[in-house]
Amino acid sequence: MDRRPLLWFAVCFVAGCASGAKLSGAGAALASGGVAVAALALVLSGRLTRKLAAVCVVGFVLAAGERMWADARNVTGLLDVLRAAEAHGSDAAIAVEASGTIASVVEIDGDRASFELAVEAASVAGFGSPRQLGGERMLVQLRLEEQPQQEVAAAWRRGDVVDVKGQLAQPAGPANRGGFDYRRYLSSQKIHWLLQATGTGAIDIAPGPPWTAAALLGRVDTVRAWLAARLSSMYPGMQAGYMQGLVLGITDDLDPSLMQQFARLGLTHILAISGLHVAVFLYGLGLILRLCRMTRERLLLTLVFAVPFYVLLSGASPSVVRAGVMSMLGLLAARMHKLKDGLHILAAAAVIMLALNPFYLENVSFQLSFIVTLGLILGVPPVRRAMPHWKRGKALLDLIAVSVVAQAVSFPVSIYYFNQFHLLSLPANLLLVPFISFIIMPLGGAALFIHMAWPTGGKLLAWVSVYANDWTFWLVDWLATADLFRTIWATPPLWWIAAWYGALALLFRSLPVRELSDARGQGPESEHSNLAAGHENGELETQPLYELSAIHRKGSITAPSKFSGGFADFSYASAAKALLFHGSFFSAVLIVLALLFFAYHPDLFDHDGRVHVLDIGQGDAIYVRTPEGKHLLIDGGGTVSFRKAGEEWRARKDPFEVGKKVIAPLLMKRGVHQLDLLVVSHLDSDHIRGLKAVMDSIPVKGLLWNGSVKHSPDAEELLAYAVQHEIPMYRAEAGQEREMGKNTSLNVLWPPAVNQTEGSSVSNMEIKELEEQNEASVVLYLTMKNYTFLLTGDIGFDTEERLLALMDENPAFYAACCANVDVLKVAHHGSRYSTAANWLERWQPLSAAISAGATNSYGHPHGDVLGRLKAAGTEVRRTDQDGEIEYRAASGRLQARTMNKGN
Repeated sequence: MDRRPLLWFAVCFVAGCASGAKLSGAGAALASGGVAVAALALVLSGRLTRKLAAVCVVGFVLAAGERMWADARNVTGLLDVLRAAEAHGSDAAIAVEASGTIASVVEIDGDRASFELAVEAASVAGFGSPRQLGGERMLVQLRLEEQPQQEVAAAWRRGDVVDVKGQLAQPAGPANRGGFDYRRYLSSQKIHWLLQATGTGAIDIAPGPPWTAAALLGRVDTVRAWLAARLSSMYPGMQAGYMQGLVLGITDDLDPSLMQQFARLGLTHILAISGLHVAVFLYGLGLILRLCRMTRERLLLTLVFAVPFYVLLSGASPSVVRAGVMSMLGLLAARMHKLKDGLHILAAAAVIMLALNPFYLENVSFQLSFIVTLGLILGVPPVRRAMPHWKRGKALLDLIAVSVVAQAVSFPVSIYYFNQFHLLSLPANLLLVPFISFIIMPLGGAALFIHMAWPTGGKLLAWVSVYANDWTFWLVDWLATADLFRTIWATPPLWWIAAWYGALALLFRSLPVRELSDARGQGPESEHSNLAAGHENGELETQPLYELSAIHRKGSITAPSKFSGGFADFSYASAAKALLFHGSFFSAVLIVLALLFFAYHPDLFDHDGRVHVLDIGQGDAIYVRTPEGKHLLIDGGGTVSFRKAGEEWRARKDPFEVGKKVIAPLLMKRGVHQLDLLVVSHLDSDHIRGLKAVMDSIPVKGLLWNGSVKHSPDAEELLAYAVQHEIPMYRAEAGQEREMGKNTSLNVLWPPAVNQTEGSSVSNMEIKELEEQNEASVVLYLTMKNYTFLLTGDIGFDTEERLLALMDENPAFYAACCANVDVLKVAHHGSRYSTAANWLERWQPLSAAISAGATNSYGHPHGDVLGRLKAAGTEVRRTDQDGEIEYRAASGRLQARTMNKGN
């Protein structure tokens, strides 16, 4: 441990920062005490010096204290306003006039402009005199009223001084279990308020002081925008946004569908400016500087000063900041002839970044950047030593080693945040990463550089990469649409992630090592065999900045001679050592396989049934997991938008879509590999708009719907998608029963039968056109473990009466399946024209769930409905107040809990 003091200090510093973020003050104090005890034990055992032990304990305590201090200061200066807003709920409108400085790029997307505002003073209506907030950040969301206002907002710059009149709103917290926590995300950026305004007339703007940090960054923004415009003039269509992301790290104009395909294949790291981009930049600049005949020391110093410029120019994301800090430290160490260990440089970068901003720890980009870099430094050398050493294929083997290790170490973080892994990700990375990084990106950078002085020459160079980009897009599309190779993973627990990295460390340590012979025939006792010896002794050698060539610095490499750790030169000692070595390797492999199996089937032994009424706003989406592990989705509503002719400019580049942003991610987080049945109660947009995105993300085995068509874009697109993808479609009719397992059955109560046999496919049906869909909603009676749920779509009084009459006419069938219910899903979001008193009297529900939007304009749920439910003695839960509603059917009990109240 004493060989890497900075590394162990960084480990303790990161652990201290994490404890300060996750634990209370008492918990962090106990954790500090535990670290001190562990350090003392290591000192007493002779494995750690007193000095290093003291430094590590101090690092842990300092990091924990800094994070708790940062959290204590990360509060709004409008605490009384915040308490009032929480007391009045999400409908509270708080008028405010704020003055400050624009502190970020002004982003314009359709009819919305947004930017961060460093607020110096704010006057809140009803809360006395103006408050001095000292630069507290708020996120301004400006709704543009007409298209010319886009140009007005586009002229605003970071560093400008503004006065804004609008309303304060709290960022939304998670509405569903495991859903995105926007409030927490903004809090990590020290933002606690949304300042919402309408029209550019709500903002008075003037140039700010020219030499402030914000004004200087504003000039950088202007340069980035100018460079992006140059790229746009050289590349056609969506290639312009792609090259902006690749060369400048600007993803605003990147086509969302292309981004989704890159994400499916695990290729988004190519578009995130990181170490590879910095290395290419420094290499190119170094070649130019060598032409100027600079001395080595002056060249390295020039590169050090060039790094911050590139970091700013590429957007200063955590990944590029990490790469920039590491590059500067490495260049300085090289200049002083002290460049020895990439681990120390990585450790120093982590400490510097967390010391400057402890909130980096929760940033996904920060986590992936450091974890992958650490994995490459530690994992590539042993993996490479276990591979053949070909003279002509060394570069290919190096690439394979780097790609395999990067995939292995990024896998837990990827499935934790994104819940998917494509089995073609490794070959895609092997093919495309070197091609894009060493051909397309340098071509784009060179074309941009040449275009400044010679536009025609720049366009000619760009023309070469245009065809290469077309080939890239074709290959990415072909690979990404191979759904057979796409896998879905539930979000793993933290202990699983720790176990995965422990198993990887054991696997790297126990990999067999090929001993090498150089060209002069020195045999296995040559210098290279020292690597094998060091590996067997458990010392993972690392090279500065993961340079694999350092492994083979001396001599040329011939074919492998043998694996170390075998039974050559047999003795009992060597046999025992070999058994232990190979036993560790196979144990590590078995642990990895067991962890993979658990992660893919986390609920294998969970035999409870669950019904989740998801909070998706003003719409319906009900997810059912049966005790047998089958998955059903009933509806998948979306936001209904009404666009007038001539308002096409209001459309967003990547508009919020509830299926893509909420439903599909939630199902994937819960490990839904496929939907055994998708039920479409009816074809209104607030019940189906999100379903195409769900079907595009998760395989569907069958679709049950009311057997009609509707002339609306959402309905036509949904049905066409199902037909094109050959999803079996079935018309629901009263009297049908589906056994979903030993403990689960699904009975269709409505619509009435029209001489159609249960389970017959769409090709045998007469499809009817129906514009008014509510009264044709599919009504389902779900039984799970003897608990019953009535799911009613959007039916109203009329259909309730007709269904009750139908039940009276067919007592044999309905008496057998449909007794009183435990849970009623209230129809039509709680409309006043549904859920009549006689309907409640027939079913006598113990509990009712209402799906409605928190700020819907329809007044749902209506007071009359709530009154009737109260009179019937029914316990009511509402998504607009409680968030997601979950019912758990276990043996002998039915439990209910909500997202916001937890009861």
